[in-house]
Amino acid sequence: MNKFLLIIQREFTIRVKKKSFIILTILMPFIFAALVFVPIWLASIEDDEQKTVALHDATGLYAGEFKDDATYRFVPIADPNNSAYYSDTTSVEAVIVIQKDLTKKENGVTIFSHKEVAAGLLSYVENVLNERVRRDKLAATGIQGIDRIIEDIQSEVTVTTVKRNAEGDTRSSNTAIAMTAGFIFTFMIYMFVMSYGGMVMQSVMEEKTNRIVELMVSSVKPFQLMMGKIIGISLVGFLQMAIWGIMLAAILFAAGSIFGLSATPAPETTAMMANGMPTPPTSGGDEIYAAITGLPFLEMGILFALYFVGGYLLYASFFAAVGASVNEQEDSSQFMMPVVLIMVFGLYAAMGSAENTNGPLAFWASMFPLTSPIVMMVRVPFSVPLWEELLSLALLYGTAIAFVWLSARIYRVGILMYGKKPSLKEMWKWVNY
Repeated sequence: MNKFLLIIQREFTIRVKKKSFIILTILMPFIFAALVFVPIWLASIEDDEQKTVALHDATGLYAGEFKDDATYRFVPIADPNNSAYYSDTTSVEAVIVIQKDLTKKENGVTIFSHKEVAAGLLSYVENVLNERVRRDKLAATGIQGIDRIIEDIQSEVTVTTVKRNAEGDTRSSNTAIAMTAGFIFTFMIYMFVMSYGGMVMQSVMEEKTNRIVELMVSSVKPFQLMMGKIIGISLVGFLQMAIWGIMLAAILFAAGSIFGLSATPAPETTAMMANGMPTPPTSGGDEIYAAITGLPFLEMGILFALYFVGGYLLYASFFAAVGASVNEQEDSSQFMMPVVLIMVFGLYAAMGSAENTNGPLAFWASMFPLTSPIVMMVRVPFSVPLWEELLSLALLYGTAIAFVWLSARIYRVGILMYGKKPSLKEMWKWVNY
């Protein structure tokens, strides 16, 4: 047992002392937090510079439709061909030229600029002119009140999503946020399983190539050596995840305080939601923050740890067997390709399941042990039935134990085999030795 613990300690300490591990562990939570809060912060910043836009309306019909706002100031001009408007030093953002009646000639307007026209300006001009043309065409029909009838028909319904429990407690929800959180956890499991499983294979191959393993198996059993590597490297992953979880929680709390974001709606808003009444508009930042904090992080964290352990045991044991069987890195590709394809299929299944988390693809892919660690994490934010989670975990751990047993029998023979590329048939013989 002492030798087994020494192997775990060695595999753990070698990796946590690496500079790459320390840098990645510290920086990654800030990167994740930046992906959430930087867009919120940028959206809250308003450009206080009012840009000048020259307007030449040859028809005299549309100039009055353009109203100055905090972003643009529209100035009528007589000569749109003045070269001063197009020099690099001009203060004019763009020149709008309306040449014909747009109810008869739809392409009778052009925006000239010495640089690419801003998307916001283009959208504003199109909206203003389309609205005016619509009113003119409706007025040409001669039907009284037709514009109000059309506006009433075209009104859009805004749907608010709210989580509510049996006690009547409500909490903001956001489908896009839930999908994003599921994808983040899915990608993390994929990344951890592939990277740390690859570490196991690389470690086994290095010791086999350097003949160090011949000395090690003289004092410790091959199974203990394999499991020591798997457990030691998994502890590195758990340490990294624990640090990330603590740092992300602290960053989330600090960012919410700095930006003044609230995780719960105001009392009057809660009452209106409970009664099915329309809710007053809230800021986008508050809505996103409330939706993030309303996710089932405890359930997601527990299941993430369980699926990481099960998926890691399953794939890491396979990687260990491959590392023990081959002599060169190039020889491992024939065994790694099926595993990579299965993992990639799991990612595609997770993407396909995001919009229908209870569909056949989502259900069966989350039950299949080789893809369940990836696909199930997409479903968890949308409340998966407990029996499905338990059945999926039971299948995953049952398969992982079988893989560990099978890989251990291959490992004990392959670790001392040199100079020959093993075939699947030969590896099956090793299992039966």
